[in-house]
Amino acid sequence: MDTPAQPLSRTPLYDLHVELGARMVPFAGYEMPVQYPTGVLKEHAHARTRAGLFDVSHMGQVRLSGDGAAAALETLVPVDIVDLPRNLQRYAVFTNEQGGILDDLMVSNAGDHLFLVVNAACKAQDVAHLRRHLDGKCRVEELADRALLALQGPEAAAVMARLAPETAKMIFMNTGTVVLAGAECIISRSGYTGEDGFEISVPNGMAEEVARLLLSQPEVAPIGLGARDSLRLEAGLCLYGHDMDTGTTPVEASLVWALSKARRADGARPGGYPGAEVILRQLAEGVQRKRVGLLVKDRMPVREGAELVDGDGKPAGRVTSGGFAPTLGAPVAMGYVAAALAAPGTVLQAIVRGKPVPVEVAKTPFVPQRYYRG
Repeated sequence: MDTPAQPLSRTPLYDLHVELGARMVPFAGYEMPVQYPTGVLKEHAHARTRAGLFDVSHMGQVRLSGDGAAAALETLVPVDIVDLPRNLQRYAVFTNEQGGILDDLMVSNAGDHLFLVVNAACKAQDVAHLRRHLDGKCRVEELADRALLALQGPEAAAVMARLAPETAKMIFMNTGTVVLAGAECIISRSGYTGEDGFEISVPNGMAEEVARLLLSQPEVAPIGLGARDSLRLEAGLCLYGHDMDTGTTPVEASLVWALSKARRADGARPGGYPGAEVILRQLAEGVQRKRVGLLVKDRMPVREGAELVDGDGKPAGRVTSGGFAPTLGAPVAMGYVAAALAAPGTVLQAIVRGKPVPVEVAKTPFVPQRYYRG
């Protein structure tokens, strides 16, 4: 007998999405806007040239408090949290005993607590993971009463400076608090598009008012999940559950830049997190496969799951994300290939509907990132 499907959750902006004509689809247990009437291509272009507003309230928000919170969190991530400066944010990954990735997340130091943003599909297990391992070391509090908005694009800074002038001083990965539409918001200068922008955590009851304020600005248009995916793919950014998972280590996923020096073998606090032995060995000795970018030498999009083969037709790897890149006017993809085939310029073939499509290993991002670093 089939188990009845769980009813889908709705974000505080559901009614606004419907009012704006969004096409709603199931995503990570929520009804989410995949696109608005203008369509994915125009939404994508708007975020690349002006400013787009995304509802990312399905993401999980967590507060860790207590004197030992930073040291406690370091027992779960290969990242320097103890020396993370106040009002700064850092990218991190939860790892398992095999060095695989349980989830990726953002961690910011808010002074008297740490503020975490985790992926929607993983948030229940992440909160359980934190509580199981950090119980007695710090307080773990899921902030279910807050929505999350992302304002992304080259004109996002002008919009925010108009509404909250203090944001003009922020650079990439800075965090702080601002008041928008009378609501106290937690803000970071960051995002998931490769563009300059901000992520804004706002109390649920004020989310629609803040969203309407942002959408009333001439530069801003609403953007759905369809363009969010094409934007992050062009920016070469991983999507959890696709480009990384519990069977993939940060070294294989080409996330070595995220493994803090302090936590490496020669660092101040080496290891001490799940799977450290595996990850430190891979840093020293290398890996057998790596995540790479792929330029598709054909008009045919190469999608997730496509097998990659070398010039002799032998298995070489697999595509984990793929689609059309509107900014480039061509399809691109990311995937895992044998380390010996990971050098940019290596020519492979993707098998699409039984036919070989030529692809070339390329550096990511496919479109230059434009984070504001001051």
